[in-house]
Amino acid sequence: MLTISAALRADIVAHARADHPDEACGVIAGPAGSDRPERFIPMLNAERSPTFYRFDSLEQLRVWREMDDRDEEPVVIYHSHTATEAYPSRTDISYAMEPSAHYVLVSTRDPDDDEFRSFRILDGIVTEEAVTVVPE
Repeated sequence: MLTISAALRADIVAHARADHPDEACGVIAGPAGSDRPERFIPMLNAERSPTFYRFDSLEQLRVWREMDDRDEEPVVIYHSHTATEAYPSRTDISYAMEPSAHYVLVSTRDPDDDEFRSFRILDGIVTEEAVTVVPE
């Protein structure tokens, strides 16, 4: 189960809406081993595409080094889908390399619905998990 603050959920949705019609992507870091998402890190979609995302390699290296320096890890890795449901694509599954991360997807296809879902992806197996949103 993913437990996330209302503010962090709102940050993810706002980033997804702001980057629409392109996919948005980013990370929420938290203390290593805690499973607590705390620090919102929006990232650049290097593909600038409505159907695909990829972290910019230099930015990803910088962000992962910064997390290491702060004794953090990527608790949530998120991105948006602009025209389809919030469910991992085959490409998303193949790129999922953080076994302990929650993979959050937001669909921006409907401007009145913030479809927000979380998944665990391990060895190509996708498991949807409950999301609990808590106040600050």
